[in-house]
Amino acid sequence: MTPPKLTPQRRRLVHWGLRIGVTAALLTLIFHIVPIHQVVEAARRLPPALWVAGLVFFLAGHALSAAKWRVLIGGHVPFSHVFRAHLAGLGANLALPGVAGGDVVRAALVMPVVRDKGRLAIGSVADRVVDTLSLGLVAVVGAWAAWRAQVAWADEGMAAFAVLLVVGTFAAFHIARVAGPAAVRRFAGGKIGAILERLVSILADIGREPWRLGLCLMLSIIVQCLFVGINIAFADALGLNVPAAAWFYAWASAKIIAIAPISLGGLGVREASMAALLKPFHAEYGAVIAVGLIWQTVLYASGIIGVILQSTLSGPGASAAPSGPRDAPAT
Repeated sequence: MTPPKLTPQRRRLVHWGLRIGVTAALLTLIFHIVPIHQVVEAARRLPPALWVAGLVFFLAGHALSAAKWRVLIGGHVPFSHVFRAHLAGLGANLALPGVAGGDVVRAALVMPVVRDKGRLAIGSVADRVVDTLSLGLVAVVGAWAAWRAQVAWADEGMAAFAVLLVVGTFAAFHIARVAGPAAVRRFAGGKIGAILERLVSILADIGREPWRLGLCLMLSIIVQCLFVGINIAFADALGLNVPAAAWFYAWASAKIIAIAPISLGGLGVREASMAALLKPFHAEYGAVIAVGLIWQTVLYASGIIGVILQSTLSGPGASAAPSGPRDAPAT
């Protein structure tokens, strides 16, 4: 006898229950290893003005991220609309499962004003891929700089990584260019064929302007480095003496790990990962956890600001369609 299938509502409840359970378990473990009063003591050493400055720079970084997303989805959408949607997506990340939850929300908010729905979808996916790639690059370069003196083959490993990155990028473009039209011919005439044809067309359009991807990758790296810099400033204020290169390596790596949708907004996962990655550099656990939790407050504050801006500044005409021809929605 097969067990009854869960309804969508029950699946969501189960999913949320698991995420809340994982978050609670991780925080319990963290505060078992590091007494909570030690974390609070470290956090009290942070000047309030520095926290406010960190929030301002964080929002500035996400203004660059919104500009990057706008380049990928098409520059005709007003930046103010894109920025509000991007901040609302940050707020959604605090309440929806996984990073994709925020991506869906921000895409839905700009959908009424975009000319090409397919470009919006592909551009949003490309934006997430670029961000993940930039995090990987920051983590690898940070690891190389942090471990170069201790690891004999660090330079050779870094050179091999650079070669693999270049070769892999060219190979991916070549496979997409060759396999794309073949896939379209294979499914020609059906709904899948129409979707593939549209997808290949959009990818070809982006590929014809490689400067877009290069510019977006550069902007993403700048933003990630800015965020690491904010964390380093917090750490310095708390008296945490860790090499800057180690922060670039540990923070970017921990953020990649926290992408996995197993806790609420990465809470607990990021802090535990960062403390473990900084352990070889003799970082004080309590101070590292404090920096991570302070960073979480910056994330929550920016998300609340995004939700407020979206709800108060989106007037009746905010979703009016721009003038000019519109492409047919992708089927």
